[in-house]
Amino acid sequence: MCTGGGQVPGSIAEALRMTGAGLDYLNSPAAAGLAASAAGEVLAALGVIGAKHTAAHAAFLRRFDAAGAHDADGYGTSAAWLAARTQLSVKDAKAAVWRMRRLTERPRLQDALARGELSWSWAAEIIELTRKLPAGLRGGTDRILLDAASRGATLADLRYLAACALQRWLSQHPDPDDDGFDDRYVQVGVTFGGAACIRGNLTPECSAAVQAVLEALGKTAGPEDTRTEHQRFHDALQAGCELLIRAKMVPDRAGADTHVAVHIPLSQLRQMPGASQLEDAWIRGRLGEDGYLQGKDAETAACDALIIPVVTGHADLTIVDTMIELALSAIGGGRAGHGDGIGHGDGIGHGDDGSGDVGGSYGSGDGPGGSNDSDSDGAGSGGGDAARARPGAMSPEAWAALRYAIARLAVDLVSGPGGIAAVLRAGLLQAPYNTPSLPLDIGYSEDIPASIRRAVILRDRRCAWPRCGRPAACCDVHHITHKKDGGKTSVSSCVLLCQFHHDVCIHRWGWQITLHPDGTTTAYGPRGQILHSHSPPAVRAG
Repeated sequence: MCTGGGQVPGSIAEALRMTGAGLDYLNSPAAAGLAASAAGEVLAALGVIGAKHTAAHAAFLRRFDAAGAHDADGYGTSAAWLAARTQLSVKDAKAAVWRMRRLTERPRLQDALARGELSWSWAAEIIELTRKLPAGLRGGTDRILLDAASRGATLADLRYLAACALQRWLSQHPDPDDDGFDDRYVQVGVTFGGAACIRGNLTPECSAAVQAVLEALGKTAGPEDTRTEHQRFHDALQAGCELLIRAKMVPDRAGADTHVAVHIPLSQLRQMPGASQLEDAWIRGRLGEDGYLQGKDAETAACDALIIPVVTGHADLTIVDTMIELALSAIGGGRAGHGDGIGHGDGIGHGDDGSGDVGGSYGSGDGPGGSNDSDSDGAGSGGGDAARARPGAMSPEAWAALRYAIARLAVDLVSGPGGIAAVLRAGLLQAPYNTPSLPLDIGYSEDIPASIRRAVILRDRRCAWPRCGRPAACCDVHHITHKKDGGKTSVSSCVLLCQFHHDVCIHRWGWQITLHPDGTTTAYGPRGQILHSHSPPAVRAG
């Protein structure tokens, strides 16, 4: 070997010094002035140098290992010595020893590397392609493959030639039992910080199954998804395993009881026979009169079961308006711009359209807001004294504020274990649908109780991220305000998110999500992105 000045190293130490000096120059600012167009030639030359370096490293490691030289330094193996003395990780040290032993078995590959005619990457491919051939046939196959590579064959060509050689040998030595099944394995090596590296040799059936799962769960999730394909496949593997765990299909979780959520609309409960009597008893009980369940009925209502009843309902704010009108009719008030108000002699609820179905309990001649005078037809009639004496009409803003306040009080009135929904369910339904109600807001909590989790799933049904829609089985319950920031564990403070939008977008990329009162959501990205799960509100005419 000659240097640029025609000198040949006189010793290994001199060769190493000259090699180091050359690499020092390539890493110095002096080499930074090279034009980018010429960098390709440098990369190709470094590839040749890298192949020669691999061959030299394997040759010296072979001598070191064969002599057991690691013992003199107190190490039991060459891999242990490399890890301790050459700044290699244990994994890379073992890989270096494995590489040395493979090249020892394949001297033709070793020589090709030393001449710079083959890269270690291609040599490793040839080793893997021909490993199933008998040792006596590998040398001849290596010669054919190396000759093809020297003539310009691509790696795909080498794979084809190796496959032909293997198929030819198998045809001459048929073995119906050798389908590669015994070579299957998967190895998960835990590394620093709990991360892991997975290696394996999969059967065709396993490979097809894994590929199907990765492709199904590793699709792009939306415009905010900037993950690479490899990152998506990693997340898909995690999501697939979590789906198995959630479905209780792993062996140590088998045998768990099935949980059934029975959805019972409150309106349906109120239509059942006996509902009106229970409602009346409940209202009287809330007013201080006797009317609560007791005895066997109370014992039945206190029973627990795996079947979880869920009573559903909706907020009908027109009922709140009726409550306000009831109150105002007693004092002769009304809403601004609402006709002649309420409290006609024949009933309440009449406005400018004359509709109403509440009845005549109030506003009649003999009820609150009416008059007992024989010449009065009831407060609120067109020219009655009460109508003329009523306070000023409420403004829309005041009406809205009062409506909100009464709605809040109404929620308090009917909610809780003693609320009307619980009383109707416990009094009208048989076990197991009449079990106790469970809390849906517990403040700060280290975990999410099953009752809140079920309620969030019932409300969202799918991933609540705008335009995602992954099924609930793929989702986690997420605290909208993180627990470390004081986030509460309640139905209104949690939302259902799939693994990607929860683990990656929220906790890794810094997105935030807002849950609106109507159940829609808006996601805000760290770079100002805004995603809505709903269309913009319609523009009102006029």
